[in-house]
Amino acid sequence: MTHLWVRAEQRLNEDRVGLTPEGAAQLLAKGIRVTVEESQNRIIPIDGYRAAGCEIATENSWPNAPHDAIIFGLKELPEDGTSLPHRHIMFGHAFKGQHSGKALLQRFKAGSGTLYDLEYLVDETGRRVAAFGYWAGYAGAAVTLKAWAAQKRREICQTVSAYPNKDALMADLGTELDTLDRARPTAIVIGALGRVGTGAADLLESMGVSVTKWDMAETATGGPFPQILEHDLFLNCIFARPGTPVFVPNSAKTATRNLTAIGDVACDPESDYNPVPVYDRATTWGAPALRVHDAPPLDVMAIDNLPSMLPLESSQDYADQLLGTLMQLDDLDAGVWTRAKADFITHTRDM
Repeated sequence: MTHLWVRAEQRLNEDRVGLTPEGAAQLLAKGIRVTVEESQNRIIPIDGYRAAGCEIATENSWPNAPHDAIIFGLKELPEDGTSLPHRHIMFGHAFKGQHSGKALLQRFKAGSGTLYDLEYLVDETGRRVAAFGYWAGYAGAAVTLKAWAAQKRREICQTVSAYPNKDALMADLGTELDTLDRARPTAIVIGALGRVGTGAADLLESMGVSVTKWDMAETATGGPFPQILEHDLFLNCIFARPGTPVFVPNSAKTATRNLTAIGDVACDPESDYNPVPVYDRATTWGAPALRVHDAPPLDVMAIDNLPSMLPLESSQDYADQLLGTLMQLDDLDAGVWTRAKADFITHTRDM
């Protein structure tokens, strides 16, 4: 019997989960055994999984799970150097040359385990079967707006935290903007036709912000793009890759501009192809905005786990997208799963 083991997340500020109780019930009905670990932080309480018929395990007990169990989580495992004998479904961030990713793959190699990377679960056309992009854009736009509002108070944006749902986020953000007693800013979103850009534009428009929406057609010339500097906010929702234009060059810091807040939702400052090279490191929940120029101010928001700010909606959405693929777990030698395993084999072959 195929056995899926849903582990507790161990990363700070990570309350999401990739399977809902309703989804677990469907897996159980198909004959897949489901174990769910208890968690102090998971946005969906354990009682729902228990009621669905799942087996319940103690928090972080996955290393002792039966050898044939498939361990399912979202974010990083503890970097303790232990070998990994299980099959794991997770975001490994290991196939693009990342230093920590190489260490992770070496742990799989040592334990003869397998990584089915969630980023590489793709259909026949190469499109990902599930993604958190919409809620990354939504939350990223909210924090960028908070950074702009803090500037108007002559401050730098302070600590942000998770919200129980998007209505709570919108209420909090609306109150903050209303206390400024000034017109809403203007914004430009690049990548507006994608999942991330759609989420960013939706949040901004719900807050009364006028949004200019650009995608591939508007950036095909390769730049420069002086129009970006004419807006108060810029949201980058395009992942860095060879050929990606530079949207905001370093020279923008001292140029004449309205732009004072950048939300780099794609958040890839270490890439050689970074389209927003005015900053060099990701920001955090404790310090969400990095000031890269003082007069006039220019702040960059670049948090790398933005969907975690809205763990309920992002979990439900992602789990719904992924469920059909999880229902195929009893046939790991076909379709999505065999393609993901092939990626893993390719990246560990010469280790």
